[in-house]
Amino acid sequence: MEIIDGRKIAKDILENIKKEVSFLPFIPVFCDVLIGEDPASVQYVKMKAKKAEELGIKFHTASFSISITTEELIEEIKKINKLENMCGVIVQLPLPSHLDERAVLDAIDPKLDVDALGSETSKKFYDGEKSLGLPTALACMCILESLNLDLNNKNIVVLGQGELVGKPVLSLLERRGLKTIALRSKTENKDEILKNADVIISGIGRGAYIKGDMIKEDAVIIDAGTSESGAGIVGDVDLESVRDVAGYVSPVPGGVGPVTIAMLFKNVLEVAKRESHE
Repeated sequence: MEIIDGRKIAKDILENIKKEVSFLPFIPVFCDVLIGEDPASVQYVKMKAKKAEELGIKFHTASFSISITTEELIEEIKKINKLENMCGVIVQLPLPSHLDERAVLDAIDPKLDVDALGSETSKKFYDGEKSLGLPTALACMCILESLNLDLNNKNIVVLGQGELVGKPVLSLLERRGLKTIALRSKTENKDEILKNADVIISGIGRGAYIKGDMIKEDAVIIDAGTSESGAGIVGDVDLESVRDVAGYVSPVPGGVGPVTIAMLFKNVLEVAKRESHE
């Protein structure tokens, strides 16, 4: 089994982004809106701020009290949308339960929606129009492409139908005319379908769910699932169990995660390039 090095893939992408950013006629700005002080969310925002600065992208800090209302937050996001050289706005999820997530995400200007979670950006994506793509789904595709495999006539199975992984990955695969099956909880003959899969892309968030006896010899597994365990963050794949069966596996951590961050900043770069041509 070969472990796919997501950090190496991400490093190459980020180096290219840094180079392209240096050629822009202005310094692009990126904002990750944070509500409250959830330790994990604070850590994620700090990580993205550090990465932005490394790439030559200015990070705009926007932290708000957990007591903020949906209406107040929407007004703040509308102000952020209009800041000079703003090239990407995201909201750190999950939001506190009293906030209307859909209304908040839709307050982001679609042109700056680099997480592609707003209704307008999402619709364009699924309609096949040129738009910003969802970073995690793009990361899964990027990892798959890095293996240089001939995927024609291969059985590709997508586990889960979530908004961040399953649904958009399925759309990207089908757009390329690849033979794809979406495995849902109610799908019949699930075990048989999984066992016949040449490629499995999983985003169900069930720790160590995929075992060696569930997959075929030399299967390629892109693990985009994360869940908490006593040992920290784990993926959907039981790495030890699949070690002697799988061909390629992207690990958690160190697989899809770093490439997702790279794809997020690739979206920021796309916005900046578009702005520089207008």
